[in-house]
Amino acid sequence: MTIPDGPAPHRTYTERLTGARAKLAALDRLSGRYAYMRGLTFLGAAVLAGLTAFERLPKGAGWAVVGALALYAVLAVLHHGVFRREARERLYVALNERGLARLSGGWRGFTEHGERFLSPEHPYASDLDVFGQGSLFQLLNETATRAGEERLAAWLSRPASPETVGARQGAARELAARSAFRQDLCVEARTLSREKVDPGLFIQWAEAGPSLDAIRWSRPLALLLPPLTLTLYLLGEFRLLPAWVWWLGLFAQLGIALATFGTLRQVDERLSAGERGFVRYAPLFARLEAEPVHHPLLQRLQAGLQRPGEPPVSTHFRRFGWLYSLVEFKRHQFHPVVHLFTLWDIHAFFALEDWRARHGTQVRQWFEALAEWEALSCLAGLAHDRPDFTWPTLVTEGPRLEAQALGHPLLDSPVPNDVSLAGPRHALLITGSNMSGKTTLMRALGANAVLALAGAPVRAQAFTLSPLQVLTSMRVKDSLERGVSYFYAEVQRIKAVLDAATQARGQVLFLLDEILLGTNTRERQIASREVLRLLLDTGACGAVTTHDVSLAEWAGAPGTHVVNVHFRDHLEDGKMVFDYRLRPGVVDTTNALRVLHLAGVPVPAMFTR
Repeated sequence: MTIPDGPAPHRTYTERLTGARAKLAALDRLSGRYAYMRGLTFLGAAVLAGLTAFERLPKGAGWAVVGALALYAVLAVLHHGVFRREARERLYVALNERGLARLSGGWRGFTEHGERFLSPEHPYASDLDVFGQGSLFQLLNETATRAGEERLAAWLSRPASPETVGARQGAARELAARSAFRQDLCVEARTLSREKVDPGLFIQWAEAGPSLDAIRWSRPLALLLPPLTLTLYLLGEFRLLPAWVWWLGLFAQLGIALATFGTLRQVDERLSAGERGFVRYAPLFARLEAEPVHHPLLQRLQAGLQRPGEPPVSTHFRRFGWLYSLVEFKRHQFHPVVHLFTLWDIHAFFALEDWRARHGTQVRQWFEALAEWEALSCLAGLAHDRPDFTWPTLVTEGPRLEAQALGHPLLDSPVPNDVSLAGPRHALLITGSNMSGKTTLMRALGANAVLALAGAPVRAQAFTLSPLQVLTSMRVKDSLERGVSYFYAEVQRIKAVLDAATQARGQVLFLLDEILLGTNTRERQIASREVLRLLLDTGACGAVTTHDVSLAEWAGAPGTHVVNVHFRDHLEDGKMVFDYRLRPGVVDTTNALRVLHLAGVPVPAMFTR
């Protein structure tokens, strides 16, 4: 099933980029007018103030100065609003410029590589360019929060169940046509912070138990003492009580403030470390709540943002923001006086404690839903930007992977090839000359399988696979630090592949590139046959590249379905030419000596023909 037709991605990004730039230019002109009016208003206020001070104008002109300054304040607020709108439009400009770059190959210059998710022990990530420069993550990632980034990385790092894959496909297909919503979501998130914010500390604070139990006795006193002290003061002013009596109430309040100071400071430190801008998430959640959706997964995510009979999450965040602003008053220079007379901090912190008691257990669910929205938007963005990709079909019986016109998803113009691994114990034994496309084909198989099992579209005309674990051994490296040779590092990797295949009961796609190169030819041939036999005995399917044509004898072996295929090259005007077409059978030519000769190594010409 191919991705449905829609507006051409280039036209979509170009039109939205043009619109964003036009709005930005209009806002820039408006900002200039506000700056001019602010300057004129301030100058007018200064002139009026000077003339009044030197008695050139009647004293009543002072009200005109006050009015001019009030007008300046209003203009400053309005101008600040223009600045904020300009910042948002710049984000829209940047998003659409990124969209055009993604269409033209410029995505390789994006700074978010996802390298922090790389692990040498991962069964396929390093070999298949899942993370790092020029990776699947770099192509897909359009998240704006750290949680969204981690969710996308998790989807690319492990296969999902068929039910989950189907749900993600359906949700991403619905979102693919909603470029405006996906960009709104990203802009709202990026407006909060230029850096990806980790919600972990905020969630930790929200899920923590009561933190004010030690001073809970102070809450009723904070409600009673300030009005009582004020009453005593007024009674003293009217001489119904001695004037000094109200000082008793004030000293009692001072005692309460001192007794609660340490606890409130600790709570404030934990809260300030966890908050880090989350009070401004209300517009983002409001945008998610307002979008009409139809797919069950999207409806479920949206429903998770609102309990039956309760206001939506955005309302809860706005209330949290208002309550947190009361706590933030601690930073004001007049805070000590206000706190002494009203016990302000006790009221503010207990109000936040009430908010946490009601909603703290829901906060993790809110941010997990947000991360899911962002990750789905990334899958949808790939579907939008690559209309030649197709949605894969998942089948229950496996292991199985069959593809028509398969291409590598990270290449701009790959040569398509058909591949069939139709069931257990099926394997491709790929031979061919150097640089002919053997390893690229294997990476195309693996990368597309990773995309498919994450719920994303793949680069093929048709793609069918079963739930399986991808296991690779391609970019083996030695380690001087650990004292591990290349050969032993390769053996360790193969052992890990075999163990994982056994544990997965053969529901595996294995991809082995030129294994056991670190030993002599005779032992390599024997060991390679044994490794292939052990993998096939688990019921797995996969592909192996090799220069040892003796392995071709595996084709037609009893109980297996090993097929020989190859790539080839030919000379044109003294240059090697590759067509990257997969052909049946075993390669009958090599090019190692020709490569040496063309590189300038003085190999006798008789060996290069």
